[in-house]
Amino acid sequence: MSVQTVLSFAPLLAMLCCAAAIDVRSRRIPNWLTLMIAMTGTMQSLLPAATVTPWQSFGGLLTGLALTFALFALGALGGGDVKLLAASGTWLGAAGTFYVFLATAVLGMVIVLAQCTVQRRLPALLRNSAVLAVNLAHAQQLGLTHVEQTGTACRSVEKPLPYAVPVLLAVVVVLAKGWGVG
Repeated sequence: MSVQTVLSFAPLLAMLCCAAAIDVRSRRIPNWLTLMIAMTGTMQSLLPAATVTPWQSFGGLLTGLALTFALFALGALGGGDVKLLAASGTWLGAAGTFYVFLATAVLGMVIVLAQCTVQRRLPALLRNSAVLAVNLAHAQQLGLTHVEQTGTACRSVEKPLPYAVPVLLAVVVVLAKGWGVG
């Protein structure tokens, strides 16, 4: 990652570090922080040395919302998680947001697997994941309410994943690799 990239994205990285610290402590991401990320991302898109154009910024916001809204509707993500990825999209554009979403999924999975291994709950995670996958495959017959209730009943960890942590890590990976950014 170049020095120019680090400097361009330093405000986003700082705010994501703040979001991750708050999310780890309270399992919530404050609205004021996601609003700040979205506003600064939009404002920087208007500057000559912007990371994205204003249209790309808006596209990143919409991409972040679109990718996470279905997970929110199923109860897999909280509203703050959806807003965090959408707000980060204002800095990254649509392509960067898409890659962050993919990297977040992989990193989140690794974190949950490690957490369940440490807590000796890996067999429960695998069993619950299989039950949820079968229910999702039959969602049309069972109904989304049943699938959502199954997801809630099949929690395999004591605390939910602080989503801001894998988002922060994913942004760093995407910036370092240059995927969809710049």
